[in-house]
Amino acid sequence: MNNKNCSELLPETVDVLVVGYGPAGATLAALLGRYGVKTLVLDKTHEVLLMPRAIALDNEALRILQLAGLTEDAFEKIVIPEVRMHSPVLGQFARANTAGCIDGHPKLVTFYQPDLEHAMRDQVSRFDSVTSMSGLELENLAAESDCVVASVRDQKGHTHFVRARYLVGADGASSRVRTLIGQDFEGETYAEDWLIVDAGHRRQSAIDHVEFLCDPKRPAPHMPAPGGRERWEFMLHPGETRDTMESPESIAQLVAPWVDSRELQIERKAVYRFHARCCNSFSKGRIFLVGDAAHITPPFVGQGLVAGLRDVANLAWKLAWVLRGQASASVLNSYDEERRPHAKAMIDMAKLMGRLVMPRNRLAAFLIHGLMRTLALTPATRKYFEELEIKPKNIFRHGLFAPHRRGDKLVRGGLFPQAWVRNAQQQVHRSDEALGDHLTLVGFGVDPLSLLSPAQVVSWVKIGGNFLHIGPSGQRPAGSFTLIEDLNHAILPLAPKGTLVVVRPDRQIMHHAPSTEAAKLIQTCIDLLASDDSTADSVSFTIGEPSRMRA
Repeated sequence: MNNKNCSELLPETVDVLVVGYGPAGATLAALLGRYGVKTLVLDKTHEVLLMPRAIALDNEALRILQLAGLTEDAFEKIVIPEVRMHSPVLGQFARANTAGCIDGHPKLVTFYQPDLEHAMRDQVSRFDSVTSMSGLELENLAAESDCVVASVRDQKGHTHFVRARYLVGADGASSRVRTLIGQDFEGETYAEDWLIVDAGHRRQSAIDHVEFLCDPKRPAPHMPAPGGRERWEFMLHPGETRDTMESPESIAQLVAPWVDSRELQIERKAVYRFHARCCNSFSKGRIFLVGDAAHITPPFVGQGLVAGLRDVANLAWKLAWVLRGQASASVLNSYDEERRPHAKAMIDMAKLMGRLVMPRNRLAAFLIHGLMRTLALTPATRKYFEELEIKPKNIFRHGLFAPHRRGDKLVRGGLFPQAWVRNAQQQVHRSDEALGDHLTLVGFGVDPLSLLSPAQVVSWVKIGGNFLHIGPSGQRPAGSFTLIEDLNHAILPLAPKGTLVVVRPDRQIMHHAPSTEAAKLIQTCIDLLASDDSTADSVSFTIGEPSRMRA
């Protein structure tokens, strides 16, 4: 039974306790549900928040939502063909081409966050292994050698205790979990106050792209959203207050260059402080941080929620494999090792884009925007900005994979591509559906099962392994039901025929090698999962432990 708000039904022990039921927490719960992990999700609030928040998702985020089980029509989206950047002096000085698809998903969409959250909560409710409960607030934590003990307070003021093998803080920018494990954000921030205005009933008038008005007087991003909505974001000047800026008079003046405010139906208005922060570590012992609890990204490149989704995709399968005894607890160290450098790189890029696109000084704006306009005339530099080459690639430097070899098209520690395929039953679908929820040994033009002994097959299956044979379009299976056809020849050209690739459940490449090295390949991956160079299972620390904790 899910979506409980009766604290008397609070379980005493679970495998994973997730604190926070926003989009990152809900997606983590859905992934853990797919892996069959006994999970409890707690949140202070009973309902999905309706305040202006995330609005953009890229192809990687959509692929993770697919991984979590959401269908194409689970929530409404608007596909964004381009992002335009305008200067009041130079006109349009730059653009980003966001048309087309990568890995079977649009490069950029806008969405309405409450719709996504409702869809993901519906997905979570399908799993018997996952329970979600509201009206409960985390008070304290005590980490022991074999579990984390959480004390939570219900709305009547009663305290309850939950023992979890692992705990994940998905409780947002003001994370209580982050504070309790001593990982509060340090150093300087990139603090800016912005007014967010969401308007409805704009279906016939809304723009079909994203635009940045890069006026140093007051920069203003503007974009469409599903349901006939539009969003404007306005940077506040020093001395401007929340009450003043959220007034109807101020909003009318701000949106005047686009529309008469009397034609707008304002759904939400809120002043937010944009930050750029990142924890020094995304984990401590058996406790992990995901999403805004671990890092906060300025919104200039639409990567805030996307980064949180990358976190949970990376962490969920590792927790499942450890809990099922298919991997050593040491693999959990790779979560921070893999995710934190990329999260920091995205934050740095967002800060850079904020400075490039929206400088506050008029002279700096003229020089920077003029330079960007000039660079757009050169094919190489135009590609860097226009085709989003500036965006840091989701390729790990270190982590749970074999070392990368320079020159390979398939990058160890990078994402395995997704394409349209046809299975043995003549059904057309995306290739991730064939990978499933497994550690998959993929053969390029060769059946991987045919290359292994029965004992090796058993060893692979024992650690959650699966098998997949990718063949060219038109090839029919000859007794093998692991074959899928690469319909558009999008995957097979990336490696020589006979190549074997190990794809992790989060779609990252763990290893690849020629078919002649099949036995060595799977043994290397088994060793990676079994490595025991960590003390994650024996870390013990206590944080403000209440006197009743051990009762």
